[in-house]
Amino acid sequence: MGSTHIDAPRPPVRFAHASEREFARLLDFYGIPWQYEPRSFPLEHDAEGRVTESFSPDFYLPDLDTYIELTTLKQSLVTKKNRKVRRFRELYPDVRLMILYARDFRKLLAKYEVASADAG
Repeated sequence: MGSTHIDAPRPPVRFAHASEREFARLLDFYGIPWQYEPRSFPLEHDAEGRVTESFSPDFYLPDLDTYIELTTLKQSLVTKKNRKVRRFRELYPDVRLMILYARDFRKLLAKYEVASADAG
């Protein structure tokens, strides 16, 4: 989990994808507090009430009370993720979630290229 204060020591984070690491560097460069996958939201339960499917957004930005999900994976996996996002929005309409697709993420990195390079 990332720090909620920019000067606080942060334990090492094991990102699932390089794009998540880049996004964290961008947030750090601009001093935006973040947490990495701090919460899982149950989406489906079996007959006994056990969670059978959940959704864990990649980042939580506490100052903005917003979750961020990066979807920069293969297109074949985007459809499954979009289904999860639709279900998430049905079950948790008051939780703010922003999706960054691959094209959006590339534009963001291009716009802030210097920050990304300096943060590495």
